[in-house]
Amino acid sequence: MAEETEAGAGEELVAPGNYEDVTQYDLDPDDEEALLKAHNECTFIWANKEGWPVGVIMSYVWVDGKFWLTASSQRARIHAVRRDPRVCIVVTSTGSPLPRNKAITWKGTCTLHDDQATKDWFYPALAAALRPDSTEAAELFAKFLDSPRRVILEVEPTQRIGYDGAKMGQATEAWMKANA
Repeated sequence: MAEETEAGAGEELVAPGNYEDVTQYDLDPDDEEALLKAHNECTFIWANKEGWPVGVIMSYVWVDGKFWLTASSQRARIHAVRRDPRVCIVVTSTGSPLPRNKAITWKGTCTLHDDQATKDWFYPALAAALRPDSTEAAELFAKFLDSPRRVILEVEPTQRIGYDGAKMGQATEAWMKANA
């Protein structure tokens, strides 16, 4: 799991004079949950055959502590996940309704699903997340997603790295005032 932070709950964060250790600027659990539910876009990262990390931007829904995504089964990322289910997901607050400079990175294990029961709940959930202003558009998009080679990716998080740039900015400002 995440490295321990230097400041406990309620303690003031202090910039140490450099950014060698930024673990004290961790994203709080409530802010993380808000970020994961407010956003629906992530960077999905896997290793190709040669072991190189590769990533693409994908839409997701965050349900019961897991990331759920979809792609057609002929995509390189699906072949890669079948070879090695270790993946990474990065979500940043940029583009969401939340303040900028918040991010969460999760290592995880990916399971592929192509069963009808998963498709029946997932397609409407993703469509509603991507088309929140129109029930009609969401329903139409859910039908569009239901294609013959489509699979659903379930990523179970195993290790996290959180970052809250507001905490870092406050600590930096305090340090600069104290050392001016």
